[in-house]
Amino acid sequence: MGRAGHLTALTAAAIAALLLAGCTAGDGPEPDGGTPAPTSEAPADPTTEPSPEPTSGGDTIAPVAPGEPSPSGSATETAAGPPFAANTQPDTAEPTDEGQTFISVTNVRVAVHDRYDRVVFDLDGKGSGKPGWRVEYVDQASDDGSGHAVEVDGDAILRVSISGTATPTDSGVEEFSGDRIEPEDTESVDEIVYRYWFEGYTTAFLGIDDGERPFRVFLLENPTRVVVDVQH
Repeated sequence: MGRAGHLTALTAAAIAALLLAGCTAGDGPEPDGGTPAPTSEAPADPTTEPSPEPTSGGDTIAPVAPGEPSPSGSATETAAGPPFAANTQPDTAEPTDEGQTFISVTNVRVAVHDRYDRVVFDLDGKGSGKPGWRVEYVDQASDDGSGHAVEVDGDAILRVSISGTATPTDSGVEEFSGDRIEPEDTESVDEIVYRYWFEGYTTAFLGIDDGERPFRVFLLENPTRVVVDVQH
C-alpha cells in the first residue's frame, strides 16, 4: 500500500472512533447505571425565595409564597378615613334599604391614635343596607322623645345619631348594654354616654375636652362599623 492509501485508512479509523464515542456520550443513563456528569451550571436551590424588587420609591416588595394571595389593604380600625374638615360643622349620611335592613349597635369602643381619638360603633343584624348618621355639636344633651337632659362630662358635646337602626327584637342581636364609658388615655374624648335606640335612631353623646374640635365620620364594612374620629 502506498503512503496515500495508508493515510486514508488511518483517517477512516479515526472518524469511526469519534462516531463511536459520540454514540456513548448521550443524555441517557450510562451502561453501568450511573447518571451523566453534572454541567458547570449548578441548579437553583428550590428553598431560596427570589430577592425583593425595589419600587420606584426605593422601598421593597416582600415576596409572596406560592399559592398565597397578594397582600392588599383591608378595612380595619387603622383605616385613615377622609381628611379632617377645616371646621366643626355637622356630618350627615343617609341610610340605605330602610324597611328591609334591621341592624343594632352591639358594642361601642374607644381608643387613642396619633393626632385623634377614635370611637367605633359596631353594628349587626339583618339585611344588606347600610346605616346613616348625623353627627353634630349641640349645646345640651337630651334624650329623644322625652327631652330629658343627659349629663355629659366635657367642655363641648358631640351628638352621634345613627339612623336606619332597629330594635333588638327586629335585628335579632343584643343591643349594647353600656351606659357611660370613661376612657383613661384619650386626649379629646372625656366621656361617651350611650342612649339606646328610639324610632329608627340610636344616639350617643361624646364629651369633648377643651371645646369643639374638628371631627370626621365614615363607615367601615365587613363587619359594619360607624367610626367617629375627634382630632387632638
